[in-house]
Amino acid sequence: MKKKEKLKPSQRMDKQALAFHKQEPKGKIVVIPSKPVDTDDELSLAYSPGVAAPCREIAEIPDKVYDYTVKGNLVAVISNGSAVLGLGNIGPLAAKPVMEGKGILFKQFAGINVFDIELKTKTIEDFVTVCKALEPTFGGINLEDIAAPDCFEIEKRLEEELSIPVFHDDQHGTAIITAAALLNACHIFNKKLDQISVVFNGAGAAAIACARLIISLGVKQKNVIMCDSKGVIYSGRKENMNIYKQEFAIQTQKRTLEKAVQNTDVFIGLSVRDTLTPDMLKSMNSKPIVFAMANPDPEINPDLAKKTVPDMIIATGRSDYPNQVNNVLGFPSIFRGALDVHATHINEDMKKAAVFALAELAREDVPDSVSRAYQDEVFHFGPNYILPKPFDMRVLTRVAPAVAKAAMESGVAQKPIKNFEKYKLKLASFQGRRRGFIREIINKVKRKNKSRSWDLPRIVFPEGNSKRTLKAINMLYEEKLMCPMLLGDPEEIRQLIQEMELDNMDGVEIINPGQSTQFASYVKTFYEMKQRKGILKKEAAQLMKDPNYFGAMMLELNAVDAVITGATQNYVDSIRPILQIIGTGKRKIASGMNIVLVQDQILFFADTTVNINPSAVDIANIAVHTTRVAYGLNVKPRIAMLSFSNFTGRQENPKKMKEATQLIKKWYPDWVVDGEMQADTAVNPNIVKNIFPFCQIQQGANVLIFPNLDSGNIAYKLVQQLGSGEVLGPFLMGVKKPVNIVQRTGTTEDVANTIVMTCLKVQAYKEFAEKEKNSK
Repeated sequence: MKKKEKLKPSQRMDKQALAFHKQEPKGKIVVIPSKPVDTDDELSLAYSPGVAAPCREIAEIPDKVYDYTVKGNLVAVISNGSAVLGLGNIGPLAAKPVMEGKGILFKQFAGINVFDIELKTKTIEDFVTVCKALEPTFGGINLEDIAAPDCFEIEKRLEEELSIPVFHDDQHGTAIITAAALLNACHIFNKKLDQISVVFNGAGAAAIACARLIISLGVKQKNVIMCDSKGVIYSGRKENMNIYKQEFAIQTQKRTLEKAVQNTDVFIGLSVRDTLTPDMLKSMNSKPIVFAMANPDPEINPDLAKKTVPDMIIATGRSDYPNQVNNVLGFPSIFRGALDVHATHINEDMKKAAVFALAELAREDVPDSVSRAYQDEVFHFGPNYILPKPFDMRVLTRVAPAVAKAAMESGVAQKPIKNFEKYKLKLASFQGRRRGFIREIINKVKRKNKSRSWDLPRIVFPEGNSKRTLKAINMLYEEKLMCPMLLGDPEEIRQLIQEMELDNMDGVEIINPGQSTQFASYVKTFYEMKQRKGILKKEAAQLMKDPNYFGAMMLELNAVDAVITGATQNYVDSIRPILQIIGTGKRKIASGMNIVLVQDQILFFADTTVNINPSAVDIANIAVHTTRVAYGLNVKPRIAMLSFSNFTGRQENPKKMKEATQLIKKWYPDWVVDGEMQADTAVNPNIVKNIFPFCQIQQGANVLIFPNLDSGNIAYKLVQQLGSGEVLGPFLMGVKKPVNIVQRTGTTEDVANTIVMTCLKVQAYKEFAEKEKNSK
């Protein structure tokens, strides 16, 4: 039997890619309706006769096309396939997979809809004519993979003759990302733009756009040498020249790349593999900056470059090396900002705004969510991290507003943004409801603190040595939401802060419980609380050395406003000191609640963490706590008491849920509550309408109360893992004072979200305390 030949890595990738594209539905994009068309009424609204109404409106006022159609969020990706990256002139048909791929990147990273259009045109005039005819359909045009020098003329003509933004990503996308990388590389090596010397290898569209942009940012044109396949582009050269190369012809005696790179600071390669040799690299100035962006193989292998000159910065176009110059960092967010202000052009000011936004973002702490996308690799600003990662969701919320603002300031925005805070919330929603929801809470907390002149809440973190906790605190520092206090060994924690390079943690108070001046007082108080419950004085002293007990006592004695714990230990061990020292409120039960964001709904699940098999009274009280959280978030609650049956209540659990329903109706007659009912009945109004018209919940429940811990915990974790909704929490309810316990398996972002929700809880506690005081 003939031995099966082992595939090379590139062959294996090709095989996987072909299978990926061929699986049904073929290709990478589909059209999905944005409105339901499930009934005769909906069909008549979507098409004839209803569609005539928006047509008449647009005919009378053309700008209303943005109100009634997708134009404002639709981009054309247009190519003739004459210069496909790494493949050359393969023609429009073969270029289609690339254009479809561009389309999914627009959608994935910025929520922008795309039609890919591949043109079988022969001349510049034909290409321009087709694009001009498409202007009514699209909000913008992204030109792609068009050979130089035609691409320059095509873009210039379209920018002059169209009133929608036109952007040739191969030129300007590459230039923007490269410029951001250059700013940061120079920052790290303390090099100044107006003093560096730069050599380009490659003189195509991308190289020329890069050179123009970095010169506009401060690099002196006299310090830029451009080379092509014939060598240095010098004044008087005749061979293989055009007007675009002529722009960079300089007076020099150097004729080869080897000579050009000597004593220079920066090499930018947009050419072919292995053109920069180790000897050339050694001839550059100290601490050289090399951007070797030829694809798929760079101008010099990064491992070889680092071995040759260890103290250097290198970037490539590849994802398997640090510092990938990836255009996806640019074009989705740039178009997002341009579309949202109805910009007529993407001008130089907007491009520069994108450069600065990307460069500044790379200097910030990197969230865990980014590390998880890259096999938990830890990123810090430095020689191996000069650009944000493509899966850093903050790119959109930084770049798009910067571009939009630049469009407004430069006079090309037809619909200026009035409230950038709201705009950022909208952008966050493109990446999932959770980010937008948390941003709303942050803004709400800040507004109330300001209007009530409240001091920032003091929140103690018993797990001061938790990396996730430290990163979350550092991440929220600039929001000025709280005053954090850490418990643990101060020396150990400060060492950890230094190793993690957390710049915002310098003034954070760190307390060693056993060495605190309050330790003896706390031990005495705890002993007096528990001496008749089996706690000896010696045991009280030992327990109070535990940061969780110490933190709980700080809250009980009003030394702090809240406690957040749980990052390094299981839930039971975390909650025990809380219940022993602080205890539950007047309803005598603590419980856990998760917020679940599904499409345009906010749902509340309880109990998900504490009570294994609560009684009917317990469940009713849990529902009351959860409902009050919903009211606090300005959500009108509709409470469903869940079980495996609908409105019969014969078996143990259904009967219990039915009793709990009756208790809530007795306590709060005005609340919308019903049960027991199955989960699909609770959330699907059609089931209620068709089968249970007597049910009080006609619009779908948003407060879902489970009969036991099994069902509640399983439900929220299934939603979390299967991706059908975004989950926040769990959040602790029913305790006398503000406390939250994070999941040990949670991320830094989860801890940060818990901090934000705890700040909101502290405000609610303060308001309640003020009402109690005023009522006496």
